[in-house]
Amino acid sequence: MESYDITEWGQRLGDFLRLLQGYVAQPWTLYQFLIIAACFGVAYLLSLKIEPALEERARQIKGNPGLLRVIIAFMRRTEWVIFLVFLAVAREAILMMTWPSRSYMLSLALVLGFTWLAASVLTRIIRSRSLARFVAFCIFVYVAVGVLDVRDEAQTFLDGLAVNLGDFRLSALFVLRAIAVTTVLLWVAHIAGSFIASLIATSSDLSPSFKVLAGKVVSITLTVLAGMIALNAIGVDLTALTVFSGAVGVGLGFGLQKVVSNFISGVIILADKSIKPGDTIELGDTFGWIRELRARFVSVITRDGREYLIPNEDLITQQVINWSFSDKFVRLDVDFGVSYDSDPHEVIRIAIEAAQSVERVVANKKPVCWMTAFGSSSIDFKLRFWITDPQGGLTNIRGQVLLALWDAFKEADINIPFPHRELIMRTPVEVVHKDGKAD
Repeated sequence: MESYDITEWGQRLGDFLRLLQGYVAQPWTLYQFLIIAACFGVAYLLSLKIEPALEERARQIKGNPGLLRVIIAFMRRTEWVIFLVFLAVAREAILMMTWPSRSYMLSLALVLGFTWLAASVLTRIIRSRSLARFVAFCIFVYVAVGVLDVRDEAQTFLDGLAVNLGDFRLSALFVLRAIAVTTVLLWVAHIAGSFIASLIATSSDLSPSFKVLAGKVVSITLTVLAGMIALNAIGVDLTALTVFSGAVGVGLGFGLQKVVSNFISGVIILADKSIKPGDTIELGDTFGWIRELRARFVSVITRDGREYLIPNEDLITQQVINWSFSDKFVRLDVDFGVSYDSDPHEVIRIAIEAAQSVERVVANKKPVCWMTAFGSSSIDFKLRFWITDPQGGLTNIRGQVLLALWDAFKEADINIPFPHRELIMRTPVEVVHKDGKAD
């Protein structure tokens, strides 16, 4: 670590402490602390009554989650708003009654309080609460050292905490600046990418799969661009990273084969439009509709409410049934049988009318019914009909059609037979009745 003048820093710290001690010892300083404490106490008590009502009104805002988070964050700091108002009034009153120097602590508290309120509220548009608090703290510290007029000293001190890594000098100031610049640029890239993706999603001229693909390409491009700009802004030579990035790329290529494979498979799926949000698919034992396409997986929701995250590679390498690939029409079959004393022509007519009476069966594709076999105990038929909403379930629509057949056959006195079995006894069997008599 580089050396710096300990004696000089010790003298500066001693002078600052003596100045602070002399100022705190003044009577007006104590009065200002008491005024600040009294203003905050009264503001806190008032906020207990005001904040719940304001927050309830704010939650009625619909359609803008980012704005709602900012307003809710503002309402949850009602005590700070009231405190700053009381503090500003107290400061103006003291300025009118006494010397301006006797309101220095009030002015300092007013500026720092307003800075913390603004930073903590505005950073709530960041979804991550930990990141939002970190950004708010950085903004507050940056403004505070400027208000206290110690920004140059703080930068000199942080720059003095450094180590030499060959020709590269790594200091605490460099690390903090790199974190701040990178965080801001990546956040701006994320906001811009989300905004552009929302504009693309609202376009009616683009297919759903192309909207997802375009949104992901824009987001990745802006993120990479923000990272390169951040490295260039903090003074990192990008050409020096060429060899290192090549070695890291080879290592990642071997270690992250599945991740890269899923990513490339996701791009292929989006490009060839084989699967898109809203499609109903069947992969193995999983049957459901696609909710979202991600860079690594596809989110599929089944009828029982489960959400399966299927890797993109499985959708490329395995056989997938897309029930709504070219169109939404899906044909279903129902098998049934009637007794031999029934008229087959009448059975066909009644079966078609029963299928048409079910709401989900489409009308523009007429159901058909065919006699398929003379069974052992019944005449067998196959009823075929079409639906356009397979995501609504297949078992339930088959059940509705079978129930409609049951009602129609019962009304027409057409019997649905059950299997009959004839037993031939090769030796006589004695049958004993309940009264003890034998046949």
